[in-house]
Amino acid sequence: MTTTAESMYRQRDAGDITTVRGGAALFVRDDEGRILMERRSDCGLWGLIGGRIDRGETVEQAGVREAKEEAGLDVRVERLVGVYSNPLRRTVTFPDNVVQLLDVVMEASIVGGELAISEESLELRFFALDDLPPRDEIVLPAHDPIDDYVAGRYGVLG
Repeated sequence: MTTTAESMYRQRDAGDITTVRGGAALFVRDDEGRILMERRSDCGLWGLIGGRIDRGETVEQAGVREAKEEAGLDVRVERLVGVYSNPLRRTVTFPDNVVQLLDVVMEASIVGGELAISEESLELRFFALDDLPPRDEIVLPAHDPIDDYVAGRYGVLG
């Protein structure tokens, strides 16, 4: 039996029905240097805070908005981690379409707000970089950015 996560994130080539969607994702760091991750309600796996870029907003604005919507936090974007677009790892099957994700991943610090779970999350938790969830519990599109971030790489084109 195929799980929701396996059907959404199975490896495949982008095809004729695939659309490309821009997104913003954040490594939100707390005062101890831990990063915030959410256990997603759509697949039960851990991922970074983030989502699609809406019309009329910048990548930075999208990241700030997503942090507020998904985690209740006000954040300040500090720097670019990378831009990720590999169709073999970033093509997702949703109930109504197939999407190749083009994600701009940034590092952000908390400047206010109060941590709160949204309908998109089952759980929010801060993790030390040496104590992240197991890879098979993290959504596939987050693997490359997490690997780069843990290794201290910035400005990545992946």
